[in-house]
Amino acid sequence: MDIRRQFFKMRGYTPLPLVLVLIYQSDMNFKLAIIGAVLALIGEGIRLNGVRAAGGRTRTRNVGAKELCTWGIFAHMRNPLYIGNALIYFGMVLFAGGRWLLPLMLILFVYVLIQYGLIISLEEETLMNIFGSEYEKYKANVPRLWPHLKPWNSGAEPKFLSNRKLLRTERSTLLVFVIFALAVILKEWLNVHW
Repeated sequence: MDIRRQFFKMRGYTPLPLVLVLIYQSDMNFKLAIIGAVLALIGEGIRLNGVRAAGGRTRTRNVGAKELCTWGIFAHMRNPLYIGNALIYFGMVLFAGGRWLLPLMLILFVYVLIQYGLIISLEEETLMNIFGSEYEKYKANVPRLWPHLKPWNSGAEPKFLSNRKLLRTERSTLLVFVIFALAVILKEWLNVHW
């Protein structure tokens, strides 16, 4: 059994224990909360651009693709959704604050390295098997994580989701962050007013 596949299938659920711990230990600091919210919004902006380009295919439990997405934000970096996720998670830690802030940042850093390292390894292997030299060329021209400012032109015809489909596809990610933020704010309010 390839553990990378398990991480891929569970990638939407593995951050939930961290979210619960963040809420439990939260003690908001206004400046950190603002920085965290901005970081999470930047991460969500990156995700929205990635989902707009790749479409609803990003919500699958199976690794692979029918078409190699090389346009939009994928012309700048190969894994924008995971970069966006990492920024959202780090933003959530800062937003919550609390006495466990530094240990949680370290745990999150290790989590991101392990989970996304394994998932990216699996996806690259799978895409190489499906697309061969086309993917090899893409890998040679577009960095894995750190974006190029100038997009690579693969010559592929760009296809983008409409705003309506984009928001429908991305609603669960948005909803999780809104519920998390409201829970932290409510806990803070209850601590102050009780």
